[in-house]
Amino acid sequence: MKKIWIGFSSVVILSFIALIWVGTEIYQTQPPIPDKVVVKETQEVVFTKEDIQTGQNVWESIGGMEVGSIWGHGSYVAPDWTADWIHKEATFMLNNWAKQDFNKTYDTLGSEQKAALKARLITHVKVNTYSEANREISISSARYEAIKNNSKHYASIFSNGHEQYVIQEGALVDPEKLSQLNAFLFWTSWAASTNRPNQDYTYTSNWPHEPLIGNTITPDSQIWSGFSIVLLLLFIGILSYYYIRNHEKGDAVVHPEKDPIDSITLTGSQKAVLKYFVVISLLIGLQIILGILTVHYTVEGQAFFGFDLAKILPYSITRTWHTQLAVFWIAATWLATGLFLAPMISGKEMKHQVFGINFLFIALLVIVLGSLLGEWLGVHQFLDLTTNFFFGHQGYEYMDLGRFWQLLLAVGLVLWVVMVGRHILYGIRKNDDAKHLLIILLISVIAIGMFFFSGLMYGENSSLPVINYWRWWLVHLWVEGFFEVFATVIIAFIFLRMKIISAKTAGKASIASATIFLAGGIIGTLHHLYYSGTPVQAIALGATFSALEVVPLTLMGFEIRENWNLLKSNEWMQKYKWPIFFFIAVAFWNMIGAGVFGFLINPPIALYYIQGLNTTAVHAHTALFGVYGMLGMGFITICLRFYSDRAWDSKKLKRAFWLLNIGLVAMVVLSLLPVGIIQAYTSITKGYSFARDAELLYSPTVQTLKWLRMIGDVIFSAGIFYFCWFTIQETMYCIKKKSQMP
Repeated sequence: MKKIWIGFSSVVILSFIALIWVGTEIYQTQPPIPDKVVVKETQEVVFTKEDIQTGQNVWESIGGMEVGSIWGHGSYVAPDWTADWIHKEATFMLNNWAKQDFNKTYDTLGSEQKAALKARLITHVKVNTYSEANREISISSARYEAIKNNSKHYASIFSNGHEQYVIQEGALVDPEKLSQLNAFLFWTSWAASTNRPNQDYTYTSNWPHEPLIGNTITPDSQIWSGFSIVLLLLFIGILSYYYIRNHEKGDAVVHPEKDPIDSITLTGSQKAVLKYFVVISLLIGLQIILGILTVHYTVEGQAFFGFDLAKILPYSITRTWHTQLAVFWIAATWLATGLFLAPMISGKEMKHQVFGINFLFIALLVIVLGSLLGEWLGVHQFLDLTTNFFFGHQGYEYMDLGRFWQLLLAVGLVLWVVMVGRHILYGIRKNDDAKHLLIILLISVIAIGMFFFSGLMYGENSSLPVINYWRWWLVHLWVEGFFEVFATVIIAFIFLRMKIISAKTAGKASIASATIFLAGGIIGTLHHLYYSGTPVQAIALGATFSALEVVPLTLMGFEIRENWNLLKSNEWMQKYKWPIFFFIAVAFWNMIGAGVFGFLINPPIALYYIQGLNTTAVHAHTALFGVYGMLGMGFITICLRFYSDRAWDSKKLKRAFWLLNIGLVAMVVLSLLPVGIIQAYTSITKGYSFARDAELLYSPTVQTLKWLRMIGDVIFSAGIFYFCWFTIQETMYCIKKKSQMP
């Protein structure tokens, strides 16, 4: 065990050293925010630093990443504002020069004339005119005219609304805020179109692909993409060899003839957890309803079957609530599972555990309802910008809730760590064979509480590269890193209590799995940051280690087989058929959703062209729900199975399981993936802005594919209905049984 622990510790320490080093580089080399943007010929001030920073806050208040995207991060319906601004600015300048020089439009010019004007454009746009001495960006008068034209265009979109972009009328009407928003959009496009000092690529490594200004993929992105693929193949071979050589070497276990869990006595705190499952089921149902509204907006614009719903619930709100509730209910499920299993770990009921569970339950309700209301008020511009930051809409996907609600959730997580951690510590002090398994469980529990605080590491006026860096610490490290370790250890502990595996084998396997996950997962966080105003080190390290993230997922077929074999090991195991089926689904979607579809967008050469297209949505749905959602459902059903004393009517669970999986497949195959492929081809051949343009997204072919998604959505929604029906029905039975107990 000593060697395994040394390997785990080395991986974690060295990985965080690398991740933090890149973070310091991001702080030091991020695109500068100038004190002023001035016209070179007249010295007229176009924008100030305050305009740009306040404009970022304005963008956050209207929904931020839930209304289109910036640098490829955000929602998929409206344009990527950075790419759209660059393309519109470029075409305006080219057409103006074509009219002045040749009295023609740019598109009607000959190839030599076009080449001359493109070369002129590149000198106006790509050359870095930021002065360190006076902290000013100077622009040409020709570019200033294009900026004024763009500013007028975007002011019209956000004040008058845009049906195809699903932006409601009156989203933003204050002229000063509209001007500040344009200042921020200009700055994001300047960083993406201007070369870094002494380099031949932009602050965003030439993202987005825009042929008009010479933004094409860099050699670094190509080289590290190739290296990541070679590394992936190499480590798949190494891990496969290691697995085949060692996976049968665990301690032999004689499977019991009857269910060992039948003999456990449930504590008061475990009974107190039951109400969580009712609320979680309601959150799942609400999330799916909001998902239906969000998807429908993409085909009917502002309306829902003719009803002008966007005035009350605009797209930015329904998408915010849809994604946020997914995180809420999945995280709540895992946290409730930890609280439920805590007394089984220690073998005793700790003081004030019931009070703590009830307090956390109330806090959960307050955070969910308070944050949803705050986001609605923020998007409807009822809050000033600072109040919006603390209580409204922060504007960052999966981190939309205001800072106050984040702080309240952080306090709740600390309490959860204490409540679960003390049971684990008590179990560790027994110094039995489960000691090492419980140590890695304690590490994951502490990490879940600690790494949520990474979302608090930026302020109201922090720059976009800094915010994205810490945002992915939370989204990637918290969820995909340490929650995954927690889930692995919890499943191992459950199987240990069922006497399916030995304590020694469970401990070794869990630590080894955590080491493999984190070896790629920690530094692999950087694959989200290739083109976010970050230095080239993010591409090199992110590409290399995100490939390693995929390696363990390629062996999920073995896990599926082993879980399936469990059901045939003893007759009493049939009692746990559906929880194990959900764990099998987790392994399947880990391999397909996180592995195949994850690697589809992970290499820099892929992400350069398809970041923020529907290919990202494919990965998001199959990984977030397919892996974490299915795992949460598995946890709910196994906790209810431990508690319930009656035989289950499996019809509802059977229908839920198959409808959820079939619906998710149909959703991806019939709609999301085909649309993503069409967009990817357009991005590669014409430019990124065309792949996000309404002309493509509302073309007959794409509209048909969007409507076809309804097939998968209906099947999937039916599965959600059956799962929630079963969960609420079984939970209410258990609560009723509890109230009748002497």
